[in-house]
Amino acid sequence: VGTELICQEQMLCDDIFGRSLFSRKQREAHSAPGWKLFGKVPLRESPPKDSKIIQQEYEARASKSDQSPSLPTQGRRKNLEFEPLSTTALILEDRPASLPAKSEEEAQRHRQEYDEMVAEAKKRELKEAQKKKKQMKERFKQEESIANAMVVWNNEILPNWESMRGTRRVRDLWWQGLPPNVRGKVWSLAIGNELNITSGFFLFYSLFHVLELYCCGTVEKENSDSFADRESSLDLIKLDISRTFPPLFIFQKGGPYHDLLHSLLGAYTCYRPDVGYVQGMSFIAAVLILNLEEADAFIAFANLLNKPCQMAFFRVDHELMLKYFAAFEVFFEENLPRLFNHFKSYNLTPDLYLIDWIFTLYTKSLPLDVACRVWDVFCRDGEEFLFRTGLGILRLYEDVLLQMDFIHIAQFLTRLPEDTPSERLLSCIANTQMISSNRKWAQVFNALIKDKEMEKSISPTVKTS
Repeated sequence: VGTELICQEQMLCDDIFGRSLFSRKQREAHSAPGWKLFGKVPLRESPPKDSKIIQQEYEARASKSDQSPSLPTQGRRKNLEFEPLSTTALILEDRPASLPAKSEEEAQRHRQEYDEMVAEAKKRELKEAQKKKKQMKERFKQEESIANAMVVWNNEILPNWESMRGTRRVRDLWWQGLPPNVRGKVWSLAIGNELNITSGFFLFYSLFHVLELYCCGTVEKENSDSFADRESSLDLIKLDISRTFPPLFIFQKGGPYHDLLHSLLGAYTCYRPDVGYVQGMSFIAAVLILNLEEADAFIAFANLLNKPCQMAFFRVDHELMLKYFAAFEVFFEENLPRLFNHFKSYNLTPDLYLIDWIFTLYTKSLPLDVACRVWDVFCRDGEEFLFRTGLGILRLYEDVLLQMDFIHIAQFLTRLPEDTPSERLLSCIANTQMISSNRKWAQVFNALIKDKEMEKSISPTVKTS
């Protein structure tokens, strides 16, 4: 009997708590919403909702007091220029009924803050619109200028190249920048072809290079030293090509110009084994390939590297390189005395930054479009303009460099800012005078060469005495 009574009591409790209380709570759970930070949302038992739906539900509840039921849930906000997010809604809307209402002062402050935010946003939008309009206007002006210059170059200058290239009008047009579609042709004419190379040279040496690659490692070489040099050049070419204008990804393996660049550099090393391949050549060759046909690019490349300054650097003629650095310092002190003394106080010599600039003709240090502008005038003025460009860069960043120590100066000059402005740089170059004590670049450089020759001629006499 006792056992039966216990069982009946247990069943009664289960019926009371299970049917009456727990079932009621479950029903309430389905009907009563829960609370999160910014509004009512269903409890966890309900399937999760998208964040956009939750925000719409909140906005509907928050604006219900000011809207009629027939209006859409976002009707009041359709007059705004943009849809406020939750944080904006906190400023604009009243709090839920279960929370303390805002005071009049707080509501007024929130409205004022919101108005200020909107005004600031409109101001920024207006400023951005004006900036874009100005950029578009400058772009159209530049495109019109390029189109007009292209007509002049194609119809007047290039057909009469020899008679017009030295005129003041052509030199001024040259300084303003060559139109892209005539740039390669003008470069080729300005560089010249003193080596009398033909397109057949390129075909022959590129084929020779291919055969060399095919035979490499399969045939024993009689001259092991020369073979080792050639193999070293080939490895260096492969390595350097992968690091040539990597953001463009047109010269790396798989890119459209990879094989052509490799072929041109390999052909040059076959044509000039006495020079071989030197790091930095890939950048020069790449710029020529972008502006000329492959055979013309090879001819221009070989003749450009045959110029006295480039040959001195690529053959690593230390004595001649020191003369170039000494001449550069003469004009450095003349144009930028404060910065010159600052560099001198840290014993910072030009070779720390000039070597990289000269080896790559600024194609690695400056943005490609700016480097092409430098090349335009370099083809017009020759090696002097390379060192004048170096002084222009130092002038452009003089104020920054004066605040730096040795390490930071060296790092800055080897990795110039990627947003170097072309017009400001060219303005700094134009303000750099290549005259020292009434002597031009060529006169200063030749005087240094003569001094060196005199030292050589005197030194044997001193030794014998």
